[in-house]
Amino acid sequence: MPAKALPLTDHLQHLWGQVSERVREARLRRNMTAEQVAKEAGITRVTLHRLEQGDPSVTVATFLKVLDSLRLSQDLAEVAGDPERRMPGERLPPRRMPARIRIGDYPQLRQIAWHIQEPGATVSPQEALELYERNWRHVDQALVPPKERALIDKLVATVGKGVFLV
Repeated sequence: MPAKALPLTDHLQHLWGQVSERVREARLRRNMTAEQVAKEAGITRVTLHRLEQGDPSVTVATFLKVLDSLRLSQDLAEVAGDPERRMPGERLPPRRMPARIRIGDYPQLRQIAWHIQEPGATVSPQEALELYERNWRHVDQALVPPKERALIDKLVATVGKGVFLV
């Protein structure tokens, strides 16, 4: 028995209808039958038909299983990927700088803050920026992970007011 669908606005219903139609088109372009996709997704053909018709009561889990069976889950992973990535036209407020930065969360910061030994040690954003600036020559830039690069950029933009003294 289908789940009770929450009411959607006209805009969201239209959008869901477009997504559902694209799922159907993807299945047809791959020359896959509804039975094949349903079997691989672990659902019934009727449920797949409901999804392809834009029925809003189809669960997100079912939708994800169908995307995976059509080899489209990577497209969704791209949308869900890097939380710092901005979508076209997106205007999110910048994340606030934390009051304390945990040294152990950032490999290069951990390397240059070798003198701070206690587990779970933290530094202020000002101290973190100063550590990076004083020790930049010791930072292996090829090994700076994206999360740490984002931290450095945020430190420079906020604490350093756009200036990185290296």
